[in-house]
Amino acid sequence: MSHTKSPTAVICLSPNNGGMEINSIKMAQKLSPYCHLVLIAQKDSFISKKMEEDHKEIALETIKFRSTLGPALIFNIRKFVRKHGIKNVIFFGASELKSMYFSFLGLDINLMVVHGTTKSHPKKDWFHRLIYSNVRYHVAICDHLAKNVRYIFPFGKKCELKRIYSSFEFKDISSSQGIHTPLRLIHVGRIVRGKGQIDGIKACQVLYDNDIEFEFSLVGEVADDHKQELIATLDNLAYKENIVFTGHVSDVGKRLENSDLFLFPSAGEGLSNAFLEAMSYGLVCIAYNNTSFPELKELGLHFHMAADQDLEDLKSVLLKTVKNITTEKALSFENIKKVKTLFSQEREILEYLELLI
Repeated sequence: MSHTKSPTAVICLSPNNGGMEINSIKMAQKLSPYCHLVLIAQKDSFISKKMEEDHKEIALETIKFRSTLGPALIFNIRKFVRKHGIKNVIFFGASELKSMYFSFLGLDINLMVVHGTTKSHPKKDWFHRLIYSNVRYHVAICDHLAKNVRYIFPFGKKCELKRIYSSFEFKDISSSQGIHTPLRLIHVGRIVRGKGQIDGIKACQVLYDNDIEFEFSLVGEVADDHKQELIATLDNLAYKENIVFTGHVSDVGKRLENSDLFLFPSAGEGLSNAFLEAMSYGLVCIAYNNTSFPELKELGLHFHMAADQDLEDLKSVLLKTVKNITTEKALSFENIKKVKTLFSQEREILEYLELLI
């Protein structure tokens, strides 16, 4: 396929292995057929290792740095931009934009910043107005985040806000599996404060109290600063043997396929890839009523929401859902076609190509 767009860099300098980092890799994959594509990442990070192992066909440049504002980032990013003749930059992140402002001085760069998480504090002081002054597009991955971006970030005279839903590849699910015994609950995501794992664990008390057999698998790495809180939570539970921590796994899809219910009471999401993927497997899904989840309801997807960060309501919703699990499974199976249409890869690629020069 011939290149139809100018050379493009996807930049994500995070060392972590969460949704943003995975999305940056997927973005590079999706756009690489349409332009000379370079992914710029932190040296020895999850992203760089994943690219070196699985995506050698895509150009990769890495940077070793300690500070998000310093010469290592400024001069290396500028060097890579010139080396590859970059005209478009798609940036996943926030803090490193300080260095990127200086990297791009005097260069004609079509810069877009992708926003995937909700922010709390406005960044409209003189310094942030300066470093965001060369942003051409703020791209939010859902309507909830688009409103948040408008509130939080400064906009230059030529800067536009776009909403582009993220996409992912879907496994073909032709028939609904039966309900497992014990009931299989699952949560997927990096295990950190605010992602809802502890509320999910505590909500399972209602299943234990009602003699409902279950296993709750938590898939993802545990953040070091969250381990003690998890240990303290589990130590006080009579059903702690029912809680399984798998760590990071490569077969997430297989685990979703072999589960019944996706329990995801996060305190603050952008648009959760894990939640969408669970629905694409026909899982019964439960979340809190916050951030992008009401938006997903408005799109016609079937799942349940408990009152925001209300553990007692979460227990009530969980128990009611489990008691009607056969009906819920049939209704949730209808999500598969809807998710594939709403979050198709073809649609996302076309919308990003419209922004590239």
